[in-house]
Amino acid sequence: MPLGDIEKIAGETGFSGVVHVDRRGETELAQAYGFAHRAHRVPNTVDTRFGIASGGKGFTALTVLSLVREGVLSLGTAARELLGDDLPLIAGDVTVEHLLTHTSGIGDYLDEEAGMDVDDYFIGAAHVLTTTEAFLPLLDGHPAKFRAGERFGYCNSGFVVLALLAERASGRGYHDLVRERVLEPFDLIRTGFPRSDELPGDAAVGYLDGSDRTNVFHLPVLANGDGGIYTTAGDMVKFWHALFASDLADEVRRPRRHVPEESLRYGLGFWLHETSDVVILVGYDAGASFKSTHDPRTGVTTTVLSNTAPGAWPIARVLTTLF
Repeated sequence: MPLGDIEKIAGETGFSGVVHVDRRGETELAQAYGFAHRAHRVPNTVDTRFGIASGGKGFTALTVLSLVREGVLSLGTAARELLGDDLPLIAGDVTVEHLLTHTSGIGDYLDEEAGMDVDDYFIGAAHVLTTTEAFLPLLDGHPAKFRAGERFGYCNSGFVVLALLAERASGRGYHDLVRERVLEPFDLIRTGFPRSDELPGDAAVGYLDGSDRTNVFHLPVLANGDGGIYTTAGDMVKFWHALFASDLADEVRRPRRHVPEESLRYGLGFWLHETSDVVILVGYDAGASFKSTHDPRTGVTTTVLSNTAPGAWPIARVLTTLF
């Protein structure tokens, strides 16, 4: 591993975060840079926890699929069956599978196709977003963008709706469902849902690009179905190994859609390499960037976590060329 290349890029870009490479359970690279808390000069370590933005969609997908496996939901369950009168602009033919594959066409409260700036303030009273039900006013009133199944259209609202459907079908809260169905079975003891205004000492504070302002007013105070869970590089290694030892791996990585504009494919909650077996989770938000890949053929897991929005990408690109 050319550590010098990583060090050079980290220095040139002011990278703040962790770079980690594992091959079949053996660590080949584990390096931390920058500060988890700038004001108090607390350095990042290889064990620091980072918010992973949309990387959390994979955790939501696995939670929903565990309910499908048990018959609590099905891929063909219509969202309307559980929504009742809520979110009336979601069409009656939108299913769980449409939501999992970003083919539902529903309007998005955080529409990345509209050219938003990641550092914009867009969710209003972030401090009240502690439950999935609290997202209902935020999800409501967005007209459909296309008919269900017509095409791929990345949609954050869809994964909050999935969390809501999982709650209503199971009678359990989203955060408890993820803990019981993913975190505990996968032994992810460093992964979870801390409040953004009450971060533990081993978690990195997210910073806006080009400033020392934090992202505390930019994101829901408690992560939900569309992303924001906190994790570590070590737990991501455990995550991939546990996933590929489970009976859900083949389901999530079977390609459902080709996404040519990204030069990728999409499964159920997971991005897929265009031509290889590599499975990918990626996240980008105010004060957070993340990419983790796993190649089941070689057993290589690469993870880059950063507490700035642009931080992860230069190093992630280098790791892509190396692996």
